[in-house]
Amino acid sequence: MILPIYIYGQPVLRKVAEDIPADYPDLAKFLDDMRETLAASEGIGLAAPQVGRDVRVVIIDLDVLSDDMPEYKGFKRAFINPHIIEYDETNMESMEEGCLSLPAIHEKVKRPTRIRVQWLDEEMNAHDEWIEGYLARVMQHEFDHLDGKMFIDRVSPLRRQLISSKLKALVNGRYRCGYKTKPVRR
Repeated sequence: MILPIYIYGQPVLRKVAEDIPADYPDLAKFLDDMRETLAASEGIGLAAPQVGRDVRVVIIDLDVLSDDMPEYKGFKRAFINPHIIEYDETNMESMEEGCLSLPAIHEKVKRPTRIRVQWLDEEMNAHDEWIEGYLARVMQHEFDHLDGKMFIDRVSPLRRQLISSKLKALVNGRYRCGYKTKPVRR
């Protein structure tokens, strides 16, 4: 089932998400719904708060980029209870980011190119790995959602001021996008 994407201004997007237990009800169905929602919205990552649940679950699909980034061919994964344990800030990179919860807003964000992450896969197997490159950026972006943060929180105060009218329009339900959404006001 395709779930609505919660738009900027929804309180759940600013909550710190909770780890889920191994017996979380209907987890497989929720992951399938998140995958279907991500595909329908043509995104590459989706965090549970973006569909209204304050739990630490993320879906990442980089297969859609495999024509330009062949190393991500077939990369479609769920990350359960993910946490960034360490940032290697020796190499930082600035790149434009966008977000399904912030339609039509794109800004450059500076992030480390290497992070250490712990998470559970769909079989509840634990992982602890150093992740590099584009995947590290996508993970940081999506995992920020689990901590009640959005990429606009990582731009300069000047850039934030320059997009303030766009943010206000989102809160007031004045936006257009090609996927199902849940705005703050109707």
